[in-house]
Amino acid sequence: MSEEKVILVNENDEPIGLMAKMEAHEKALLHRAFSVFIVNDQGEIMLQQRAHHKYHSPLLWTNTCCSHQREGESNIEAGKRRLQEEMGFTAELKELFHFIYKAPFDNGLTEHELDHVMIGYYNDAPIINPDEVESWKWMSVEAVKKDMELNPEVYTVWFKIIFDEFYHFLEEHTL
Repeated sequence: MSEEKVILVNENDEPIGLMAKMEAHEKALLHRAFSVFIVNDQGEIMLQQRAHHKYHSPLLWTNTCCSHQREGESNIEAGKRRLQEEMGFTAELKELFHFIYKAPFDNGLTEHELDHVMIGYYNDAPIINPDEVESWKWMSVEAVKKDMELNPEVYTVWFKIIFDEFYHFLEEHTL
């Protein structure tokens, strides 16, 4: 299989080209991405711990799943695909908002993404893909916020940014 490509976009989320994922991260070019938050009936968020062998951010905790849309794929289709690939289930997803962020990693790569944040609801245990996910857990939004303040080093760089946006969205909207 050829290397996965990302969709390069301008600040209005208009596609301007395709590029190999690693090259886009090496050059810190703005590209389309998505982040999924799965919430249960108790209002807890399903977090995943990234697999120990991932090329960046191994064993760090993050939102339920995130990745990049493929050419011709809607945000919702991409979110459902990746949820199935990483967590072994699918759920109806709703797009909440999008925003742009830039986050450098210690290994020289940089996430520069126009991130579409989505929410879905699910109550069962996932069937995690060990190639992608080491572990998982449910946590309340307030518990995540508090733990992130006490232990920021156990969370991915992008999750800290995205969670802050998600938290403020929840403050302003009733889901």
